[in-house]
Amino acid sequence: MQRLLALSFLSTSIFLLGAAAAQNLPDPPGSLVTTLNSKPGPFTEPSVAINPHDPNQMVTAFQNNAQIAYSRDGGRHWKAATGTAPKNYRVAGDVSVVYDNRGHAYLCYIAFDKLGTFNYWAHNGGRNGIFIRRSLDGGATWEKDHIPVSEQAARQDIPWEDKPYIVADTTSSRYAGNLYIGWTRWTLTDSRIVFARSTDGGATWSQPIEIDRHRGYPRDDNGALEGFSAAMTSDGAVHAVWSDGDGILLTTSRDGGRTFSRPKMVQKTASSMFAVDAVERANGFPVIAAAGDKLYLGWTDYRNGDLDVFCSSSHDKGRRWSEPVRVTNDPVHNGAEQFFPWMAADPSTGAVYFAFYDRRFDPQNRKQIFVLARSTDGGKTFTNYAWTHDAFDASGVFFGDYTGLAASAGRVLGAWMEKPPKQKGPKQGTIVRAGIADFTSPPPTAGPGTSR
Repeated sequence: MQRLLALSFLSTSIFLLGAAAAQNLPDPPGSLVTTLNSKPGPFTEPSVAINPHDPNQMVTAFQNNAQIAYSRDGGRHWKAATGTAPKNYRVAGDVSVVYDNRGHAYLCYIAFDKLGTFNYWAHNGGRNGIFIRRSLDGGATWEKDHIPVSEQAARQDIPWEDKPYIVADTTSSRYAGNLYIGWTRWTLTDSRIVFARSTDGGATWSQPIEIDRHRGYPRDDNGALEGFSAAMTSDGAVHAVWSDGDGILLTTSRDGGRTFSRPKMVQKTASSMFAVDAVERANGFPVIAAAGDKLYLGWTDYRNGDLDVFCSSSHDKGRRWSEPVRVTNDPVHNGAEQFFPWMAADPSTGAVYFAFYDRRFDPQNRKQIFVLARSTDGGKTFTNYAWTHDAFDASGVFFGDYTGLAASAGRVLGAWMEKPPKQKGPKQGTIVRAGIADFTSPPPTAGPGTSR
């Protein structure tokens, strides 16, 4: 949840990444980065997707309000879609986007008129809900009316629906085409992980069900149940994770999202909410991804003192998990923070990717670049690449809660926020950038960017 404002959109400018000798990381192969905003504003929390039927079709969603940029040429050029923000609510955000097995695109967001009490969102909140909007042409045009998934009418003890994320079953299982959304429901007394599914292309949605066996604290600054993420193995089983205090819980549905197993703790992480200098707030919420029957789990924690990005893998559909592997390859205990990771697994090649902010090149630990990491050995080792080279300071702006990453057929799409320099006045803002990388060409020789 965050404070959301109105915005203006979009002008596209493209930057080809060059070498940076002072930063000892290679560029990703075929790297191209596009800035999606003509000028800075309250733009945060991007999500990305690649059409499994046509990898040249890509979408990037971000707030505020709910925005879509789409590409028809594999991320080389981007255009703004229209009609994606709700007409009957003042604000829409916490966006996520996905393609289904027919190549239809779906945008998911929360919508509301006013926030509740800071970090205690169910207190004094207004009407709110979770909605989806559909595009039947791969992301260029969007249906006029959004579809409610869970809508809360104004009342004294109104729940607050927050941080939803949408995923689609694109496997060949009997549940192919199903859509799933999980989110946090705040009440005055607790927080809950709830889940809804659609079996008709998003036209209708099931009644939300709780998929945890206990509830968390009712505040958004620790002890809550937050950070839903889900992925499907080849049999269509839904594997869902979220943060619960100081660890990551996993539950599985083997009947298309009707029922779920008892959640189990699969990683101890310490607190999922923590402070990062010059960033308004930060978290280490988990992300789960699947390639065939292999599952990968990513998160951030401070077991090494400074924040690092970690990966754990499961080769038996979530029953057992490997010891955490450090995705970042700077020296341990060097005081440099890496945070806001997102993860994707390429269903075609099996490669695993992470993208995250990285401060290893700033001795003051305040400025960051954006880094892409890749594993081709099942998450055992990672090569790090510099997706950007100009480190920036994010102080003074809301910086969101997450970034976005997707991979298909050796090509990778990422999206992130930056605060441009030399802004004047109190209303400083961010821009959203979309980057592509192409690993279909022979990879560079492994060097200092490779680590266990």
